[in-house]
Amino acid sequence: MSRFAQAAARMAEVEQSRREELRARLLRFVSPRGGERVLDAGTGAGAVAFAIAPLVAEVVAVDAEPALLAQARQTAAEFPNVSFVEGDLTKLPSTIGGFDLACCVRVLHHIARPELAVAELVRVTRPGGLVLVVDQLASVDPLLALELNRFEEARDPSHTRTLADVDLRSLFEANNLVLRRAEVVRERRELEPYLDLAGCEGEARERARGLAPAGPVYTVELGWYLLAKASISA
Repeated sequence: MSRFAQAAARMAEVEQSRREELRARLLRFVSPRGGERVLDAGTGAGAVAFAIAPLVAEVVAVDAEPALLAQARQTAAEFPNVSFVEGDLTKLPSTIGGFDLACCVRVLHHIARPELAVAELVRVTRPGGLVLVVDQLASVDPLLALELNRFEEARDPSHTRTLADVDLRSLFEANNLVLRRAEVVRERRELEPYLDLAGCEGEARERARGLAPAGPVYTVELGWYLLAKASISA
């Protein structure tokens, strides 16, 4: 069982505590009209799915971790327009598609080949639809980026690489996505709860502490990107 599976209940608790704040940010940044079909790719405990559900018509939430989906389903009764599918983000199930909005929030840094995940988001989005990508940003300084990734991998072995803004934009351009809106959000983090969220304990926790940013409280940058898939030419 993965660390995140072990910490599923804790993740759900954090998700619920942040739900209203996330809903307000999604409403402002994405401006849904109410009739959209939405994909939440890498839903985890359902953070984005449950935040956006009252703002749209339907949400399909996909994750590769059965324990996280099981945790999310415990809340699903409150949101009847949310359904769950187990699947790999780099090869989404053929049974889903035609989304007006495909979301991938705080997930790409867990994927060894994020270019495949972005390509899949584009594939399942209808022509003219939108793609939302949110993730922590690495520094363009390779040494600072290396330090960040060493800490994140020590905290959670499923971490692969935090990308810089320029790397994400290259992935978007490679998939012919048109940037509609971008924003950098500074997020305050407390180290110990952040380690708890990944189920990081024992020797692994001590190692992560030794690699962590200075101080028990620090700030990270999150990149928010809203992108449009090209419409079919006449």
